[in-house]
Amino acid sequence: MDSKYSFKIYFSTEDLPKNWDDLAKNNIFLSRNYLKVLETSAPKNMICHFIGLFQREELLGIVVSQFLDLNKLDSFGERDKCIKTAVRNLAFKNFCSHVLIIGNNMLTGQNAFAFSDKIDTIEALKTIKRATNQLKIILKDKGLKVHATTFKDFTKEEIPNFLSAGFGDSYQFTTQPNMIFKVPNHWKSEIDYIDALSKKYRDQYKRARKKATGIEKRKMDLNDIIKQEETIYDLYHHVAKNAHFNTFFLAKNHFRTLKEILKDQFLFYGYFLDDKLIGFNTIIKNGEIMDTYFLGYDHTIQREKMLYLNMLYDIVAYSINKGFKEIVFARTALEIKSSIGAKPQEMFGFMKHNNPIIDLAVAKVFCYLDPEVIWQERNPFK
Repeated sequence: MDSKYSFKIYFSTEDLPKNWDDLAKNNIFLSRNYLKVLETSAPKNMICHFIGLFQREELLGIVVSQFLDLNKLDSFGERDKCIKTAVRNLAFKNFCSHVLIIGNNMLTGQNAFAFSDKIDTIEALKTIKRATNQLKIILKDKGLKVHATTFKDFTKEEIPNFLSAGFGDSYQFTTQPNMIFKVPNHWKSEIDYIDALSKKYRDQYKRARKKATGIEKRKMDLNDIIKQEETIYDLYHHVAKNAHFNTFFLAKNHFRTLKEILKDQFLFYGYFLDDKLIGFNTIIKNGEIMDTYFLGYDHTIQREKMLYLNMLYDIVAYSINKGFKEIVFARTALEIKSSIGAKPQEMFGFMKHNNPIIDLAVAKVFCYLDPEVIWQERNPFK
């Protein structure tokens, strides 16, 4: 039976339909500008493609896909040095190193696609599935065989649409949650946030702020970022390589490129001690939502100065002061993000391995790829 929709795969943002951004208006991470950042400074082991869904000539859906070649990584993360990790890494390289992702592996949340109100969601998902099959052929022609295909980071409410679109034969998984901070409407400044904290967590706030004495926070412009690029990358890379598990490392020019293209929608804050850059965090304005992006710090100073916790408080303060409704703190460091008021939002995805035998065991494989993190949820408010 003929599909209701057709698709077109784009290899460059230059070729995207003129009205692409009409569908990306509610998500900067699907906008032409952000996709241009990916195109210009994606991790070295990532190839990005963009997909348009059409009914006749009308653009009704936009999709981002990423192909990851994990054989190009020197390390999957150095935090856990044990036999289980070594076995995981070996199995990963041999059986799951070429991954095609519908979504953005550099972000947390539904940044895979956006649809027009006119679209039939289930038919659209079927069309994206067909597009992934075409992408596999394109990649195979380049000598890149896809091992596994993943659709990532959807809410529980979105799952029925996937099942109706024929994803029932894929492994449905859940990952570490997305940590979301909802800003109450009546909060107008950081004072409102501090007043809402219980005594224990207000004391934590005061202690963290006191520890940061001597650290100067500076908003950095493009020239500042370029001037400090080597130090910035060293600080980022230290944090990234000490994560539990990594599937990419940012390109050195990534932050510079973001600032060049996104301008004031991308904010870069440096933290200085005795005029030396010892840490940084980055945030991206996404409509009424503030998205946290990547950060870095000198681990020898981080603990003593409670630098990471202070960065989180700074992001909360800025977002409240500027009237943002929500902060996406993403996954990782779940407990500390919980302690400042972020709540977990469960995220789901679908994975299918190209090898039918391995596909039967994909649940066990996935447990190695995304080991469970034990953490305790906190409630810092009165």
